[in-house]
Amino acid sequence: MLLSDFDYELPEELIAQRPIEPRNASRLMVLDPTRQTIRHEKFFDLQKFLTAGDTLIFNDTRVIPARLIGRKSTGARAEIFLLRRLDAVTWETLVKPGRKIAEGAEIFFGNELSCKIVGRTDFGGRVVQFKFNGIFEEILDRLGETPLPPYIHEKLDDSERYQTVYNRERGSAAAPTAGLHFTAEQMRDLKNFGVNLGFVTLHVGLGTFRPVQVETIEQHTMHEEFFSIPQETANLIRETKARGGKIIAVGTTSIRTLEAAAIDKNSVAVGANSTKIFIYPGYEFKIVDALITNFHLPKSTLLMLVSALAGRDFILRAYREAVKERYRFFSFGDAMFITRRS
Repeated sequence: MLLSDFDYELPEELIAQRPIEPRNASRLMVLDPTRQTIRHEKFFDLQKFLTAGDTLIFNDTRVIPARLIGRKSTGARAEIFLLRRLDAVTWETLVKPGRKIAEGAEIFFGNELSCKIVGRTDFGGRVVQFKFNGIFEEILDRLGETPLPPYIHEKLDDSERYQTVYNRERGSAAAPTAGLHFTAEQMRDLKNFGVNLGFVTLHVGLGTFRPVQVETIEQHTMHEEFFSIPQETANLIRETKARGGKIIAVGTTSIRTLEAAAIDKNSVAVGANSTKIFIYPGYEFKIVDALITNFHLPKSTLLMLVSALAGRDFILRAYREAVKERYRFFSFGDAMFITRRS
């Protein structure tokens, strides 16, 4: 398939610059690819499309302040963007200006933190080793910035609005944005209704948002991302499947985690692992029956993933309707509820 097969036109003014208040006041486009129907709803009415015994799977990762601004020994400005932790002091990163920072260069972030470029990655990034006195996470909280996507140009007043209300595990370079729509009250109400809530962790890195740079999409390689699934969640999935309930992934990171860990159509492997899974049309889903997600960038791997779930032509038709109906797009935008095509 060609990259151009996943393109669409989007007016820039539809790219949401600020989160809506309250979180679950966003719009919800409900897609049934089997019946080829599109409905326009509100996110706070999500329960209408769920049944007691269904299970929602959330990614409980927390975004870290992954953007560090420092200076080289020459005084020149340098930026480090943390992607993936390799050990206690070593990270895969993106560096700006990458071409001007050679291996062996040191970058200083005030008096308490510095790093040295010790290698290159296969995706054009750099491997760095940090030096610091104290606890790295506490220093990072003081010196780092929470990174927002480049298409968001307005400053976020409250950085917690780029975190889900259920975040627990630090490690992501970007938020699992489908989860931003949920309030604690809505999650409580869903649970009281009889919907199960399960959690996995996938630390969002370059694999999720790296642009596709090949015209034939099958040649694209995803970047490796860390994930883990607890025993409790694996049990919940198996029990839900046995009862005939549906597994609904909250976000593309949750769906990638579940499908990467799938043993068969009823169970997933427990524990920590990493994945390069790339889901595009033709993929046969094993675990997930439906997906809650935002609207994705043209030509992105995430648009390819939802096209695999519901069919490319139907998804692009839905996107054209979303533009016509003035939906809000991307990280702070509106949501979709998509059932798997049967």
